[in-house]
Amino acid sequence: MEIWINPACSKCRGALTLLDAEGASYTVRRYLEDVPSEDEIREVLGRLGLEPWDITRTQEAAAQELGIKEWARDAGSRERWIAALAAHPKLIQRPIITADDGTAVVARTDEAVRDALKR
Repeated sequence: MEIWINPACSKCRGALTLLDAEGASYTVRRYLEDVPSEDEIREVLGRLGLEPWDITRTQEAAAQELGIKEWARDAGSRERWIAALAAHPKLIQRPIITADDGTAVVARTDEAVRDALKR
């Protein structure tokens, strides 16, 4: 499994602590440094079963500068959202765990991290 993290994020640190406590084998991706491509974002969205606006941090300064809250949330706007996430990775919700079974979870709670461990 892989976990996308921002080391400055308390939820990310908490998820790593829980993964370590459970003895999980995982790879860390610091996604602000190793920025996911648009294709990788599409793949993770498919694994999550979510749309890009579902994993966008709309309170970030970059989101406000882009006026993202006003963007349409429909199929025609999907690629615009994905391009914004790739260009501004800080907008990506975190942490995201890609599980071994091909699924993924936004692991902001201990329950979500444990759910990923069961997959």
